[in-house]
Amino acid sequence: MSLSVSEMRRGMLILYEREMYEIIEYEHSKRGRGGPVARTRLRHVKTGRVISATFKGAENTESVFLDSRPLQYLYKDGEAYMFMDGERFDQFNVPLELLGPQGAFMVEGITTQGYFYEGQVVKMDLPNFIMLKVVGTEPGVRGDTVSNVDKPATLESGAVVQVPLFVKEGDTLKIDTRVGKYVERV
Repeated sequence: MSLSVSEMRRGMLILYEREMYEIIEYEHSKRGRGGPVARTRLRHVKTGRVISATFKGAENTESVFLDSRPLQYLYKDGEAYMFMDGERFDQFNVPLELLGPQGAFMVEGITTQGYFYEGQVVKMDLPNFIMLKVVGTEPGVRGDTVSNVDKPATLESGAVVQVPLFVKEGDTLKIDTRVGKYVERV
């Protein structure tokens, strides 16, 4: 079923040229006697490549309906992450590219939301904030507090983030996975 220009929305997944894309920018316009036109920027779901596309009417595109299920992270296996379906208890690989930089914050047992299309995982939503323990950092030097000085800290997931000088090994930190930054000490 074709998708009309007026039905498109930002964040929607569509099939365009037989590939799955997410609409990241959308501008709808109608001028004079002409039909409606949508100017969009689309992100390829698997590769992350961004393209621009213009749609007139209901041409060569359709919406995609995804099945979503909770997934539990088990472990990293080379070039993939192993997850278990929380409803069916099936285990399967998810390529590193699908999680992108957010994958650096994965620790065993975290539950995420997985979106499936035709039996394949095509998108993952990690929690926006994750609590992780600091396993390695150098002590802050007294007197360096004149300005906001940060130091690197290694988290239990293996990720390295910049933290304030008062953070020490063993502290639990709240991390924003969307930008990969320290939020607060818990």
